[in-house]
Amino acid sequence: MDLKTASAIRRLRLVSAPEAVSFLILLLCSVLKRTTDFNAVPVMGAVHGVLFILYVLFWADAWNRAKWSFGTAALYFVLSVLPTGGFFAERRLRRESEAAVMAARARREGVVNA
Repeated sequence: MDLKTASAIRRLRLVSAPEAVSFLILLLCSVLKRTTDFNAVPVMGAVHGVLFILYVLFWADAWNRAKWSFGTAALYFVLSVLPTGGFFAERRLRRESEAAVMAARARREGVVNA
């Protein structure tokens, strides 16, 4: 994997946790809207919408660059629509990103796996 691929995975990883947090806050705001006079759904809906769009754009870029199988790409997409799935995606993507960076550095330094 090259550094551009590692960067694409890192971008997806960095947006996955905030997207998950915004989803949980949006769900909380939805409950509060129906049970109290507090209505932050329009604001949180917009914030979550922007983060979700970023997640999908970064997901498509990472899928294209990393050459993921359909199953792996589908897993990361499904995790984005589950309320806490972004946290699991972030953990998996962190490991994948670190491995990609190490592989790129090893290639750049001329280290060959034997």
